[in-house]
Amino acid sequence: MDKQILAVIAVDPAKVGGGAPIFYARNKDELSEIALLISRVFGAAVHDLNNDVMIIVKH
Repeated sequence: MDKQILAVIAVDPAKVGGGAPIFYARNKDELSEIALLISRVFGAAVHDLNNDVMIIVKH
């Protein structure tokens, strides 16, 4: 199976777009919490893009 972006989590809606499901957080703490929970559900990895955006990737 190829790598697949399962979700995108962001604080600023202007920084994201595309075909993967997008979740918005109120702040950096909530960003991390949402990313961790989603990654656990999918058994996937969290990747921090260092611009208040995180992606969940299934490897």
